[in-house]
Amino acid sequence: MYFDPLYFVFALPPMLLGLWAQFRVKSAFNKYSHVRTNSGINGAQAARKLLERGGLGNVTVEATRGMLSDHYDPRHKALRLSEEVYSLPSIASVGVAAHEAGHALQDKTGYLPLQIRSIMVPAVSIGSNMGPIIFMVGMFMAGTLGTTLAWAGIILFAATALFALVTLPVEFDASRRAKELLVSQGIVSPAEMQGVNAVLNAAALTYVAAAAQAIMQLVYFLTVMNRRNS
Repeated sequence: MYFDPLYFVFALPPMLLGLWAQFRVKSAFNKYSHVRTNSGINGAQAARKLLERGGLGNVTVEATRGMLSDHYDPRHKALRLSEEVYSLPSIASVGVAAHEAGHALQDKTGYLPLQIRSIMVPAVSIGSNMGPIIFMVGMFMAGTLGTTLAWAGIILFAATALFALVTLPVEFDASRRAKELLVSQGIVSPAEMQGVNAVLNAAALTYVAAAAQAIMQLVYFLTVMNRRNS
């Protein structure tokens, strides 16, 4: 199991895609974090403006530590931006901030994929960690008990793959909202959208890579089970 060459057939392509996606995100963000917005608006101001425009005055905009640690917290109605995104008036900053504001707007309108993803979080936190372990334990055990455990691990991990798939429309829709609002609210000009697109499209690729990794690992587990049963 630990040195199964077949594993790398499934794992290597999405892993390389993930590395490429991370490179693109860092490259695009570093480039456009040095390009100032013509409006002079920073990430925090952009987020606040979009939230107010969407009737979300109750959502707070806070600075948080960690590079690209930006996220929207639906439980506390808080939009948390990394320090660089929060304070800098750059194309990259307003693009990321607008994306996170897009999640807040999804929450307000009851966007179904976001609701499904939120419900799945507890199961995914268990399945992503315990699923592969239970699967491996089951594979090393003989008999019906081993097979049952292996299938239990697969089912748990399947929640992780499903979560990654549900995440895709959530992230794509948030970026779509961000791009539309940035121009319509005068935060960036149409000419500046090239930089926004570069940053947000690169970020979207990371979610595609994560989904590919989860799905390919699930397919690998199923392939191993098929070989065991054949």
